[in-house]
Amino acid sequence: MDRIRTILLPGSILPAQPAYEALIQALGPEVQAVAKDLDLYAGDEPPPGWTLDTEVAGVLRQADALGWETFHLVGYSGGGAVALAFAARHPDRLLSLALLEPAWAGNWDWSPGHAELWKKYGQLEALPPEQFLPAFIRLGVKPDAVLPPPPPGPPPPWMAKRPAGIKAFLRSFKDYDLERERLAAFPRPVFYALGGLSNPDAYGEIASRLARVFFPDFHLEVFPKRHHFDPPHRIEPGRLAELLRRHWEQAEASNAAGQVAIHPSSAEIVGGAV
Repeated sequence: MDRIRTILLPGSILPAQPAYEALIQALGPEVQAVAKDLDLYAGDEPPPGWTLDTEVAGVLRQADALGWETFHLVGYSGGGAVALAFAARHPDRLLSLALLEPAWAGNWDWSPGHAELWKKYGQLEALPPEQFLPAFIRLGVKPDAVLPPPPPGPPPPWMAKRPAGIKAFLRSFKDYDLERERLAAFPRPVFYALGGLSNPDAYGEIASRLARVFFPDFHLEVFPKRHHFDPPHRIEPGRLAELLRRHWEQAEASNAAGQVAIHPSSAEIVGGAV
């Protein structure tokens, strides 16, 4: 039996290998999982003219280098935004999509709470470096969520690149054209993992919008005790691995049969999730 093939995209802070090490181990040998770092951090500064399309091109290069004509794509946070952009640009290359709280899902008509949140993200640009990252992290969770303490010792060298990288994501989100019609036509299964302690005006609303407006085959899983900065791929990798394997197996079976399943209750589930 062929191994399941998947590319895993990290968020804008932790590199791919430490982000996904526990999940890859939990997935087991039947899954060929490749944790791909963002091209954003290939040099000391973001590449000139960097956008989500820069990362989409990087995913294509990775898949072609592996000899994968089709594969499953997983993206967390900023990597989730890249995964959505990839699904819109290259739906024929994907067997399924898994979104672990994508950081952004297009510039459309959002709720007042979501719009106000993005105003706050825009205000981060004016903060000095030592305040920027803590303020960015706090916006991603509910007010009463407990954030993990910073690890002891000096920060790793790659951390110095993160404020500029996060700002590059935020700038790209302002004017990137994530084509609604192409997303709505995406025919493959979509899995969404949502933390119960994450900011509902961000990730809860994105889940609800994607379920209602875009994807006909959408499955939501809520992790009640998790939030955006203690995500299930690091804290509950066993449960997430089981869910992802089931998602991928069903996607490959549906693809082989030429079918697309419909989950009409997804929007209602999302509405009660947070």
